[in-house]
Amino acid sequence: MNCRPLVAALGVIGMFMAGLAAAEPVSYTLDPVHTRVHWEARHFGTSTQRGRFDRVEGSVRLDRSAGRGDVSIIIDTGSVSSGVPALDRVLRGRDFLASEAHPQAYFVATQLRFDGERLRELRGEFSWRGVSQPLTLRALRFACRTDAELKREVCGGDFEGVLLRSDFGSTFGLPFVGDTVRLLISVEGVRQ
Repeated sequence: MNCRPLVAALGVIGMFMAGLAAAEPVSYTLDPVHTRVHWEARHFGTSTQRGRFDRVEGSVRLDRSAGRGDVSIIIDTGSVSSGVPALDRVLRGRDFLASEAHPQAYFVATQLRFDGERLRELRGEFSWRGVSQPLTLRALRFACRTDAELKREVCGGDFEGVLLRSDFGSTFGLPFVGDTVRLLISVEGVRQ
């Protein structure tokens, strides 16, 4: 009995199945050490007040070849840090972040826009203070590398978006404290 045709057929099937596996989405868990959400807002029409959230977690699934994926980011609103402890207490209060009533804010994106294999934009919803609004994050940069220590792929980048805090019910101090908030999100995800 000649087994060569059977072996050849199994080889072709194996390559086809490997190709399908390669086309599957790849999952990443955001590295909390290398993931931050920074914010900027105008202060009395003059300077820009800046700060960050120190506790952020999330996950990403990417299928670069198909140009699809999804992103989920959870922000601990109580971890706000402006560098001024007294201001941080005000920001955590009910007039701004309302951290006691709303300890987390969320960004969930299911529409990713690619230019070839280059990620350009994340389109989704930002939920904060019990309100969800559309939000687009523009990719300022995005790249992947193999981490020598972890021996796994790490992908990350910098993204920016703009929201109006009044859309989420935070109107205290308007117009003296700016309504427009610029978000700068830096993430690194480790392939699972």
